[in-house]
Amino acid sequence: MSKRPPVLAVCGFKNAGKTTLIERVLPLLADRGLKVAVIKRDGHRFEADVRDTDTRRFLQAGAHGTAVFDGEKYMLVKREAVSEDRFLAAFSDADLILLEGFKASSWPKIEVLRGDSAPVCDPASLIAFALPEGTGAPEGANVPAISRDDCAAFAELICAYARGGGKD
Repeated sequence: MSKRPPVLAVCGFKNAGKTTLIERVLPLLADRGLKVAVIKRDGHRFEADVRDTDTRRFLQAGAHGTAVFDGEKYMLVKREAVSEDRFLAAFSDADLILLEGFKASSWPKIEVLRGDSAPVCDPASLIAFALPEGTGAPEGANVPAISRDDCAAFAELICAYARGGGKD
């Protein structure tokens, strides 16, 4: 049985900048030699396939699931109840798994704040805050508060977390 890679959630309210932060940090993590997988939880139903594709047509016709693949990637869509645990196992070969969302979970996390928002995560689960430029740390913060624009600082923090096996 393979060991699960460290897991770190990037969470916050809608439109706080979670996707942008992850997108900007991923190349820096790759440059540091980390193979990172990202699992996103959509709080709503999402369209699993692109319009006018065969696999979408199969799903619309009632298929229980579909898969499409080429020589280097695949996409599997299956109708069933699922949690992030199902996907953590699929990425056992990664050095780190980033979760987008999961603010109510117990996963260790970076909370992305908007200028007008107060923290919502359990402080015991936080390893850092990501803040808009020029915004001060939330009152009582006992973890680093880093500008969302300081991607190098986040890359260093995340690398240290991953290389420590997921321990702060």
